[in-house]
Amino acid sequence: MPLTIVFDLDGTLVETAPDLIEAMNAVFAREQLPPVPYDEGRNMIGGGARKMIEAGLNLSGRAVGPDDLNRMFRHFIEHYSAHIADHSRLFPGVDAALDKLASRGCRFAVCTNKVESLSKQLLASLGLSRRFEAICGPDTFGIPKPDPEILRRTIQLAGGHPRQAVMVGDSGTDIATARAAGVPVVAVDFGYSETPVAELKPDRLIGHFDQLTVAVLELAPAVI
Repeated sequence: MPLTIVFDLDGTLVETAPDLIEAMNAVFAREQLPPVPYDEGRNMIGGGARKMIEAGLNLSGRAVGPDDLNRMFRHFIEHYSAHIADHSRLFPGVDAALDKLASRGCRFAVCTNKVESLSKQLLASLGLSRRFEAICGPDTFGIPKPDPEILRRTIQLAGGHPRQAVMVGDSGTDIATARAAGVPVVAVDFGYSETPVAELKPDRLIGHFDQLTVAVLELAPAVI
């Protein structure tokens, strides 16, 4: 069975922070709240839009009820969907790394806490969706990361098996998800982790996608 490589999306494959933070601040402007500075907003990404909004509210010292949060979430999704790839770009080396790994027979999937429809829209906008056998968000199975079941089901949907898979992510959430699923994990050091990702001790750490093939070969030498 080919090796299945499962990628996180935001902060791993795609630099989405500019559009996500812009969407959050558009919502906050509508609510007459101060904008979230870019550097602080970048570390709020990874848990999904609702958690991002909650983190931004905490930064401003404001708490809201469920109805207000739901309204803000809807406005966020509306704005973000309309501007999903205004400034978002693939991280350097993504296409070349996927080409190298595909030439070795690997298959690819995405496992993210961004909702499935937005994940597919973003990847299609960047011309990358054809690369993936499965693109799964927290609503795909009703399970978010770090629950390992979302990773197991993503691998299964892609036609793979957890014993022949590698996870690639940028955060403690990704590392925890992979470990709980019994899947080795490569972390990128350029993503959206408030804690330096090296301190979370992934199985391999890379600083550029041109290092991914070697990292994967080291983790799954018997598979590819």
